[in-house]
Amino acid sequence: MLALLSAATWVQAAPQAGVVTHLSGPLFVKKLDGSLRVLGEQSLVEVGDTLSTQGKGYAQVRLRDDSLLTLQPGTVLSVDAFAYDVNVPGADAAVFTLKQGGLRSDSGLLGKRSQDRSTLMTPRGRINLQSASVEVYYQPTAGVATRASSRVKSLAMGLAASAGHADDSYSAFVAAVSARYVYRLANVLASVESWAAQGKASLAAVVQKATSVLPPGLYVHVLDGLINLTNEGGTQGFKAGQFGFTSSFREPPAVLPNNPGISFTLPPAFNPSTGSQGSTANASKSNNVDCEVR
Repeated sequence: MLALLSAATWVQAAPQAGVVTHLSGPLFVKKLDGSLRVLGEQSLVEVGDTLSTQGKGYAQVRLRDDSLLTLQPGTVLSVDAFAYDVNVPGADAAVFTLKQGGLRSDSGLLGKRSQDRSTLMTPRGRINLQSASVEVYYQPTAGVATRASSRVKSLAMGLAASAGHADDSYSAFVAAVSARYVYRLANVLASVESWAAQGKASLAAVVQKATSVLPPGLYVHVLDGLINLTNEGGTQGFKAGQFGFTSSFREPPAVLPNNPGISFTLPPAFNPSTGSQGSTANASKSNNVDCEVR
């Protein structure tokens, strides 16, 4: 029995990747066990987590090597692998998957020491982040969003229910506010799906008009350093100041002559130069998970 309990504890203890340092709106996380939680500042981010920003909210995560990941509104990112030990360079590994939305990555100690071991996966290609600062935006095809309103509404119902069973007033407040935002998102998606089903407009046209999104595909903007973008079409390097794009996993990545419309304006508190160093070291004492959706 003790052996079984020890094994269960080991399985549940996912490695720590970093800590949430700044938030400007709801941030959800889906854990490896399938549970959903609302994170707050100083909450831990673990390997296997899938993060999701909601509404107009931004989120910034400082990883254990002092690199930064800043997520735009409407972004879904999974932490697939992260290992950094100052004494074991051979074990360095950082792998993330951007499923939708946009982020900014600012390299830390791992990228500077092991440039070939920091990778951002996307449905359109694999980005070797090296030791660069880069903005990445993935716009999925419009059809991916169809019939999503029912799933989002279920999430909102779970958040509302958790508000009534929260252990303290603050957790209840956060859950209630998050539920309100998610209900609004569900209503918007339901309207879009209804219009598309009636043939009044394609889903792509409705979303384009409402949010002025870019055409589907993967966009990159290198702020500092060098990156490589690889897919079945080939590999393309990008240097500081360059923009890049590929519309599919089979289309060769290309350098764009100018900004295609990427806009990534960070809230003032999110400025990478003002982030508090060593936040991950203190996070273990303040793992602030606001509530859990059961």
